[in-house]
Amino acid sequence: MQHKPLREQTIVVTGASSGIGLATARMAAQAGARVVLAARSGQALARIAREIEEAGGQAVHVVADVGERADVEAVAAAAIRAFGGFDTWVNVAGLTIYGPLHAISDADHERLVRTNLWGTVFGSLVAVEHLRKRGGALINVGSVASDLAFPFQGMYATTKHAVKGFTDALRMELRLDKAPVSVTLVKPTSIDTPLPRRARNYMDREPMLPPPIYRPEEVAGAILHAAVHPRRDIIVGGGGKLMVMGKEFAPGLYDLLAPAIVAFQKRAAPPRRPAGALHAPEEDDTGHVRGDQPGYVMRTSAYTRAALHPLAAAAAVAGLGLAAAVLLAPDRSRQRRRPF
Repeated sequence: MQHKPLREQTIVVTGASSGIGLATARMAAQAGARVVLAARSGQALARIAREIEEAGGQAVHVVADVGERADVEAVAAAAIRAFGGFDTWVNVAGLTIYGPLHAISDADHERLVRTNLWGTVFGSLVAVEHLRKRGGALINVGSVASDLAFPFQGMYATTKHAVKGFTDALRMELRLDKAPVSVTLVKPTSIDTPLPRRARNYMDREPMLPPPIYRPEEVAGAILHAAVHPRRDIIVGGGGKLMVMGKEFAPGLYDLLAPAIVAFQKRAAPPRRPAGALHAPEEDDTGHVRGDQPGYVMRTSAYTRAALHPLAAAAAVAGLGLAAAVLLAPDRSRQRRRPF
């Protein structure tokens, strides 16, 4: 299955006020797509839509809580009013909670599940209802936590495991119906977004993401690739792929890494905003693609780009091999001129 070029598409992006969602919306608009921005932060969305339009793009925005089905239906209705429908729907909206599972309140657990899981469920079902008629792509953003568990982000990992199960089941049902809809699950590794700063934090330290860290634009590129050239799953970040493979090979050993994983999620500084944006948006902390993750952030993922473009990667490897063979080959002309 192959879809329209990006310049001919209308793309809906939830969680578009910051991080991966914002990077995806901007990149899609730069490629000529019409974009529909959805998030809880109205002021940020208005600024972002204005930026896109001033740059020559087309954008509309809808204030929506993806944990409410009526809000998600309003996003779809806005896309239909503005652009006659949509071709790709990207479920990005998500939050996290840092802290041991036993210390976290039921209300906080429930809110996280409503956003991360039910937000993806509602977005997917509303999108597919429309896409069945015209074809297109559904892209859900999971995480390497869809395949791995992380202590002190236990409920986040729970929701991402559930997103994977839901996405896989929905894909199978659409194939049974022969619906012209591709379904992709994108699984980023740690990404330098404002996610830790916006998290609900029960720890005594400011949270951060465990390395290796990648740029949000790397995820946005994978999402938009899947909007045209569907893939079943895309792991963004070779480090994440290695962790998933390691856990499958030696799950008991991975469990023993729990103290190190917890340590890698804590900064030395005390918490800044423990309440985070779990229950309400923080308008002054939106509109940012990048976070303030300490340490080195990798610009690209060679693994992900090779996975998305296997023929080009194979050609590059073959070219390098040929060049190496030429450089290492003996110089026969010199051998012929060598005196006896």
